[in-house]
Amino acid sequence: MIYLNLFWEFLKVGLFTVGGGLASLPFLYDISDKTGWFSHAQLADMIAVSESTPGPIGINMATYVGFSTAGIFGSIAATIGFIIPSIIIVSIVSKFLKKFNENKFVKGAFYGLRAVSVALICSALFSVVKISLIDIPLFEQTGVFFDLINIPGIILAVICFFVLKKYNPHPIVILGASAAAGIIFGFLGIM
Repeated sequence: MIYLNLFWEFLKVGLFTVGGGLASLPFLYDISDKTGWFSHAQLADMIAVSESTPGPIGINMATYVGFSTAGIFGSIAATIGFIIPSIIIVSIVSKFLKKFNENKFVKGAFYGLRAVSVALICSALFSVVKISLIDIPLFEQTGVFFDLINIPGIILAVICFFVLKKYNPHPIVILGASAAAGIIFGFLGIM
């Protein structure tokens, strides 16, 4: 039954995700809340792993969630559920797009999908910022303003921003440095 649930949940994600894998994050937060298969903190870890592994992030996320929930067969069920809508839709659209490419309604639909894509990615951005830079549960416990802000995380984010802006390092260097910083901060108990 878990395999069918994974397939169904990721079929819905694959059907309504427009704009790439990051646009699937609001749906994944919803799955987390509905099913309890993973926490929001675990989802942040999944995002990091999915972003750093080869392949589309949406498929990587589906595979990761499926595997962490129900092993190999769970990962297969979730991944197949995620990709089936794309395969069907692309097959249908490719047949008709050449014929209707200059149609004003088709152009309007694609224009609207761009806005939806941006909104979904912004929603994902805010969710990741909330998990990594803000600690609402600690603030609710203590009531101290500085407990709301993850100061080491913000400092690291600012440093990364300026390093990326100035040096534009290769993505592999960024991933390696980020992993090393996470390990060091973890051992030091900073984050």
